Amino acid sequence: MTSATDPLPHPPASTDRPRPTATPTPTPAPPSTPTAPPPDKAPRWSLPAFLAILVLAAVLYGWNLSGSGLNSFYSAAVLSGTQSWKAWFFGSLDAGNFLTVDKPPFALMVMGLSCRVFGFGTWQMMLPLILTALGTIWILHSSVKRVWGHGAAAVAALVLALTPITVAINRDNNPDTLLVFLMVGGAALALRAVHNGRLLPLLGSAACFGLAFNTKMLQGYIALPAVFAVYLYAAKPRLVKRLVNLAAAAVVLAVSSFWWAAAVSLVPADERPYIGGSTDGTAWNLITGYNGLGRVLGGEGNGGGGGGGGGGFSGTAGIGRMFNDTLGGQISWLIPFAAVALVGGLVLCGRAPRTDLTRAALVMWGGWTALHYLTFAMAEGTMHPYYTTALAPGIAALCGGGGLMLLRAFRADRRWVWVLPLALAVTAGWAIVLLRRASGWNPWLWPAVGVAMALAITGLFVFRSGNRARLLAASVAAAVVASVAGPAAYAWSVPSGSAASAMSGTNPTAGPTTGSGGFGGGAGGGGGRGGFPGTGGEQAGQDAQAGGQADGGRPGGTPPGAATDDAATDDAATAPGGTAPESGTAPGGTATGGGPGGAAMGGGGGMGGGGASTELLSYLKKNQDGAKWLLAVSSSQSAAQLILSSGEPVISMWGWSGSDNAMTLARLKELVKSGELHYIQLGGGGMGGGSTATSEVTEWVQKNGTAVKESDYSTSSSTTSDSTSTSTSTSASTSTSTSESTVYRLDASDVT
Repeated sequence: MTSATDPLPHPPASTDRPRPTATPTPTPAPPSTPTAPPPDKAPRWSLPAFLAILVLAAVLYGWNLSGSGLNSFYSAAVLSGTQSWKAWFFGSLDAGNFLTVDKPPFALMVMGLSCRVFGFGTWQMMLPLILTALGTIWILHSSVKRVWGHGAAAVAALVLALTPITVAINRDNNPDTLLVFLMVGGAALALRAVHNGRLLPLLGSAACFGLAFNTKMLQGYIALPAVFAVYLYAAKPRLVKRLVNLAAAAVVLAVSSFWWAAAVSLVPADERPYIGGSTDGTAWNLITGYNGLGRVLGGEGNGGGGGGGGGGFSGTAGIGRMFNDTLGGQISWLIPFAAVALVGGLVLCGRAPRTDLTRAALVMWGGWTALHYLTFAMAEGTMHPYYTTALAPGIAALCGGGGLMLLRAFRADRRWVWVLPLALAVTAGWAIVLLRRASGWNPWLWPAVGVAMALAITGLFVFRSGNRARLLAASVAAAVVASVAGPAAYAWSVPSGSAASAMSGTNPTAGPTTGSGGFGGGAGGGGGRGGFPGTGGEQAGQDAQAGGQADGGRPGGTPPGAATDDAATDDAATAPGGTAPESGTAPGGTATGGGPGGAAMGGGGGMGGGGASTELLSYLKKNQDGAKWLLAVSSSQSAAQLILSSGEPVISMWGWSGSDNAMTLARLKELVKSGELHYIQLGGGGMGGGSTATSEVTEWVQKNGTAVKESDYSTSSSTTSDSTSTSTSTSASTSTSTSESTVYRLDASDVT
């Protein structure tokens, strides 16, 4: 990717620099007159400004990271990957390889390798993601610089670094950070191929998008139509050559996209884990269903989540979704300016040659933005606020490059004198609307934005003409500051912990809570993703200090009591087990237990919660009797909590939504008979989705298993609790919707 990320300064495109018709005789300057720097030399401020932006981004992404809540679902999978190479390859939730996460494993592989080298912990897991986040800024800066120059590149890098939802997700271990890095790298390489006509950058672009597919499947393809269309139209080679090159790129794309799914399909079903999120245990089903069109069209169960309307986390699907109370403060601040800059830039390109790089870049980043906007706005499946971080690079590039074109037109053409000021005025107006939505949160900020922008626009008009370049530059800088002040305040609220809600890995967002569109909003959303809040912010930091490692304890320095992935909210109202996501504790209770890193474990009883006290975990380990798995629970969030707390493999029988057909009665009997599993937890609001397999397993366990009495492991148990546990275990007709949680022991002799 060196061709797309060359850090050396490059001159801006020749479209803005007049070409001499003849070679003039150079006139030496007088000795006393300072000569201007050559046109291909970077301004003195360029490198320091870019480094300052990188430092700012590093602070936003890494400051107080150990006090933030990470996604326990992915944390557990990364831990399992450090214990088993097979789990690392498949992306298994548990080191015993019973069930995988509901995403392809590329992001987990990257984090897992880091943790294998440096040890398992928050910083060890997040280091490669933070580096890729900084790499995304670097690639975008380099790509914009080649087309529009250093000033536009600096603005683009600053806008990307300060986008609130980008700051939030870059502090989490969701795969979106790596996804955006790969997609931006692919777009930059494609622009490079358009510029120089060579095949290699185009193949590199295809490989990047293929790896993006292996990070988050269909979402990695959203910008691909714009990328290939720009190459097909604007690249230098002749049409036949362009088509041949695109065919070669398509082959690379297919190989880099489907190598993992193909490898999984070559492994016999009984020798590989069940692919989480699928209906038949295959990666192909995951691609076409849950992580395919199901995300856009919606559906039940494994069909992408959300019964329509977008799953309830980002407001109702519709063209204006990006501007609603939930998403507006996360991503929409500069969308109006980017739209004006795109249209204005394309008009200014006029009848430029087909191979004009400026127009190609505008179409590339404009197509990127439009495709992501429409996909996210109209998606009927699960739609979380942090998905919109993929919009940020396109918006940033248009603000930098298109904004520079509007500035040049503002200075050179009276017909364009109103466009840039109007775009800036609309930007400030929308920022004021967003800031006033957060009642009582920094109430001084919106008047300051309005005044600063008014002064900046006035300065643009006053210093537009004449030899007052420095004053005009100061006015432009003031306009940029006023434009990013709101996003910057939202962004800083995440590492500073100053937002109304604590940052959480369950649904990372930035800024104050401003909307009720679904369960999101606020730094963490106070519920978000159907997850179980209470894993981030100040409390997380206290938990980490109380029992964490030197680096902040288990990833996030927090108890892994939060349900944490897209699928956790596919059944938006309740998590598997019937626990309401608005609960302030992990489902089933608040008992705690130690785990790797010493952090406390949220959990307690409950089939949905799958929690266990320290005493119960100790009892299960003591009586594991050589079994591969410590325990089997109904859902993945329950299993993730227990894996992080115990460091042992735990089975998730029916995945996140309770719809995975991973556990059948025959499979359970096989595991018990072979001695690979002895303990199963039932209760706590039901198991899975109430399928036939769920009922069969429940009835068989209750009939043949022996309930573990609380008095067997707890020194504080009472006779009442013992009798309740016994009663629950001996009644085969007991409903699994009860709030009681019971652990059963099963041995080979119980299998008939």
